[in-house]
Amino acid sequence: MAAVAFALAGCVSSGAPQAYDLTAPQSFARGGGQRGQLLVVEPKAIASLDTERIAVRNPAGAFSYLTDGAWADRLPKLLQARMIQAFENANRLRSVGRPGDRLTGDYQLISDIRSFEVVTGGSTEVVIDMAVRIVNERTGRILAGQVFRARANASGTTAPAVSAAFNEAAQQALRDIVVWTAGQI
Repeated sequence: MAAVAFALAGCVSSGAPQAYDLTAPQSFARGGGQRGQLLVVEPKAIASLDTERIAVRNPAGAFSYLTDGAWADRLPKLLQARMIQAFENANRLRSVGRPGDRLTGDYQLISDIRSFEVVTGGSTEVVIDMAVRIVNERTGRILAGQVFRARANASGTTAPAVSAAFNEAAQQALRDIVVWTAGQI
């Protein structure tokens, strides 16, 4: 038992970066009635963003990562979970879920993470760019597509400051995605 307790104590104080999460927006302006069933596909991302690490891009375009913080999960999986929560909180669709949840959807929401990074230079800013498409599940045709962008200034370059700015920008982007998607379906 003492060996197990010692091993666990070593894991807790190993110096691993703190994990940060995003929160889905809670409040939405009143919208139309509940229409359609939506499956939210896990977003696609390039390798430098398909990770738990929080990306930083310098003015020359080179990527590095914060050392004092990381996402609570791989960024695409985290964003998929928060998108689903945002749709549930908005209550504008009959149902929402993931492919593989044994649900039959009318539409799929397919997205690509173009940017989800801290940009350094004169100031510290977080940048989120996501391309989103609504696909008719029966025909496979794209119903609509749009690029969503959100930015927020960070009060510093530490993981707590950057994650707070990401949360602010992500809530705006998710709110815009939900309202736009519900209006298209």
